[in-house]
Amino acid sequence: MLFSMSISIMRPLSCTSIFVYLFLCYIIYSTYIFYTFLFPPECPNRDVEKCLNPAFKSTDIFQLFLCTSITSETIIAVIDKQLNCYHHNVSFNLAEPFHLDFQIELPPETLNNNSLYQHVILTKLMNSYQVTTNIIRSKHTVTFVAPLTRFLIPQENLFNLLKSDNPKTVFSSKHSKRPVIHWRSKIIVNGLQRPFSLFKSALPYEMLYLFQLDDKGRYLPIIFISDARQRLNDLRPLPKDKKPPVNMQLEVIYEPVPMGRLRLMVLIEKAFATMQKIGFGEREIDDGKGIFFETNASFLLLTVLIISFHALFDFLAFKNDIQFWRHRETMEGLSFNSILWRFISQFIITLYLMDQESSKLITIPSMIATLIELWKMKKLAHIELKGLRFVRKADYQPTNLETKTAELDSLTLKILSYYILPPLLGGGAVYSILYVEHKSFYSWAIQSAVNGAYCFGFISMLPQLFINYKLKSVAHLPWRAFMYKAFNTFIDDFFAFLIPSVPISHRLATFRDDIIFLIYLYQRWLYPIDRNRVIESQFGDQSLADMNNEQTKTMAHKKND
Repeated sequence: MLFSMSISIMRPLSCTSIFVYLFLCYIIYSTYIFYTFLFPPECPNRDVEKCLNPAFKSTDIFQLFLCTSITSETIIAVIDKQLNCYHHNVSFNLAEPFHLDFQIELPPETLNNNSLYQHVILTKLMNSYQVTTNIIRSKHTVTFVAPLTRFLIPQENLFNLLKSDNPKTVFSSKHSKRPVIHWRSKIIVNGLQRPFSLFKSALPYEMLYLFQLDDKGRYLPIIFISDARQRLNDLRPLPKDKKPPVNMQLEVIYEPVPMGRLRLMVLIEKAFATMQKIGFGEREIDDGKGIFFETNASFLLLTVLIISFHALFDFLAFKNDIQFWRHRETMEGLSFNSILWRFISQFIITLYLMDQESSKLITIPSMIATLIELWKMKKLAHIELKGLRFVRKADYQPTNLETKTAELDSLTLKILSYYILPPLLGGGAVYSILYVEHKSFYSWAIQSAVNGAYCFGFISMLPQLFINYKLKSVAHLPWRAFMYKAFNTFIDDFFAFLIPSVPISHRLATFRDDIIFLIYLYQRWLYPIDRNRVIESQFGDQSLADMNNEQTKTMAHKKND
């Protein structure tokens, strides 16, 4: 017994176990890195040789100027007298937030599709209450410039298809791809909340461009306007064919932040810029901005952990699902119609997510799931490609249990598809075209089809429940892959409401999967595995590898006989 225990202890780990352990180590390391970013160590004693010290105190008072200009160079704007200041604060404190609204008059150049810039000027000089070249060139002045306008492809208009005055627009899903100038209606200015001494040996390289030094080598107050905090909902198209003067509303928010959060914001901004370069769309990046900047630090850390575990469960679910079906040669106890309609539903849902320009975090897993369902259908239908068409394998003979399963499957699906689905699908399509606004008839057709797919996706799961009920067994199901998918279903509930661009129908579909999962759990409790039954002795607690080895041995014995 001791020898067998030592053998079991020395048994090598599987690839999946190694992957899970490495993943957990990565999570712990990432959590530690995230913590060090948010709470960096401060250099003690402010030693000049070891520390980069601030040139200001928490009680210091500054002058703050908020200005606009058609040029991005502050000194040039001052020299050319093109700097228009709309706010001046002579007693500004870095630790005090504010929230102000302004009406900004647009210059004629901006109305003619030229850019406009926001200039933030912070100075400790008090000898002048106007922005001069001496103030801008002073070692006691900090400036930061950010664009107030942006060129963006306009969003498509939604309208009632039956009440549209222009019949040509409702039959086309195409719209203008030409970017037009938009106004940034909200600016969030971030400043360093309090003086903070940094180790010179561990300066954050991504923040070096924000540090401006005085004559003594100390850094001035940090003012930062992050492009990553600009949301698509804050962009407004400029009015067309409107004569000057044209005023646009501007909301200015000042938020003091600690050094760790400021560094994290700079890193996230660079990450979003990289994502845009490699092809991520505006909507996906905007969803990421909402996750990172509209939640507190604790919730952000929780979100990162949930995202990581979602990726792990996705990998394990796909791996075990493919492993199960790769070794499966019959449909005994399994609903083929459920797989067929799951593929059709998943394909329509993928088209819908692409039409809605949903986040790639949602669309890419949907595309992968569609391909897996297609592979299952091709494998279990026992068809092969001959020439240019698929034909059924001639040497395949279904078993008695497989024939019984197919009969139950067809009976259940026929009742559901004939008497339940058509009224729901037709009623939903009629209601949608009468009362819901769409971009075009194509968009309405995709919307109606995906509503039917979500509905039928729920209905198509019911035959498997009925087969389990008739066989009084659930041992034939891929429970390991199913449990990983179930965990991800609950995570999807979280993400479906966290990401704003997720369509409502997709959010409701996540609760649909929750209901099915709970019913499956009830059936697993109701029909425990009985090894005396033929179907359960075959599919019970044996591993897939053992089943495969047994099938290979059986086939070898038959050949020898």
